[in-house]
Formats: sequence, C-alpha cells, structure tokens
Amino acid sequence: MKTFKLTAITATLLAVTGFSSVATAAVDANFGATSNYVWRGVSQSSNAASVSGGLDYSDDSGFYVGTWVGSLGDDVSGFNGAETDFYLGYGGESDGFGYDVGYIYYSYTELVDSDFGELYFNGSYGAFGFGVAYTVNSQVDEGSLFDAGDIYANVSYGFDLANDYSLGLTLGYYDFDAGSDGDYAHFQADIAKGDFTFSVSKAESASGDDDIKFIASWGTSF
Repeated sequence: MKTFKLTAITATLLAVTGFSSVATAAVDANFGATSNYVWRGVSQSSNAASVSGGLDYSDDSGFYVGTWVGSLGDDVSGFNGAETDFYLGYGGESDGFGYDVGYIYYSYTELVDSDFGELYFNGSYGAFGFGVAYTVNSQVDEGSLFDAGDIYANVSYGFDLANDYSLGLTLGYYDFDAGSDGDYAHFQADIAKGDFTFSVSKAESASGDDDIKFIASWGTSF
C-alpha cells in the first residue's frame, strides 16, 4: 500500500472494521491530494502532485473490501497514468492488540507488465504499530525487483502533540528476492492536524530515489 493512501485506509479500518464493539456495515469513500505521492520512501509520481480517491465496504464481522485510484504524475516522457489497487481483508482487536490481514493487488495503466499482489499483516498495540507484506504474484520479469518473494516490513510509533497535532514516525525496510543490491531502508515523519499532513521522507541510495522529500497532503473520507 502507498504512503498517503495508507493514512486514509488505516483511518477507515480503525473506524469500521471491528475495533469498536458497536461496529455496523458501512460504505465509505475517500479523496485526497498530495504534493508528492511517496510509497515506501520512493516517489511514485515523479516528484509531482497526485490526486487519489477510493471506496471501501466493511461489515460488523471485521471483513472489508475496497479499491483506490491515484494519479502517477508527469515526467519528461509524458503522463505516467494511474495506479489502481484492489484489496480485501479482515481486521479486529483482541485484548488491546489490533490486527489487520489481507491481500492487495497493484495495477498500473501505463506501465506494461508491472502489476503485482501482496499478502499483508498489520498489527498495533497502544501507540506502536508494525506491518509486513509479502509479494505473492507479479507480472514483472522473473528475477527483477517487485517479483514474487519480495518482503517489506515496517515499524511505527505515533503520539499526540499540543493543539490537536499528532506525530507519527515510521521506519521501513524493503528486502527484494532478486538480490541484496536493491534492498533499502527508509524513514518518514508525519505531522498531522485534521485533514492535513506534512511529511518528511528519506530513503537509502539503493532505492534509486534518496533525496529528502518534503510532502504536504490533504485527505478526507465520507
């Protein structure tokens, strides 16, 4: 899942997928805009602005299903098209431990043979969170990055600040099955208030996109 999109999806899941004892079936939509669509430390929009939107359904059992579309910006070769994700999963809470397990499929309109799918598990306890995603199917050439067998893991910590601000810190690591030359770590800090988020992101040089990124985002759900 992509960085900005994760914020919207996580908020939706916490609200409607069983983390409350009074959950009901619901359909939610989300819409957002960001100055730079960054996913796992790497820009997906050629460091340009991106708009996105999604639709989610969840019921009181904890099951959810949804889709999300985001623009990929422009570069010297022209419009890069859009990314469309399809996902389903199950989330809940037990003795203060939140969990979310599911599958997501990433589809790209302008990138040939680039689609891939992941199984994921996310957990949380108090202010701490962690997640792991494993690529189970892919259209990329065998032995390339984003082929089946890749693993992405992350840990996070969030806390409230004064005046209704909040701060989230995330450390992630991508372990590619194709070989260690492409493996990289990244770090991101997010300061949020209401529907607005300001982020600072930095990835290691092996990512191919190691510039420090300053990102302003807005997102809402309804």
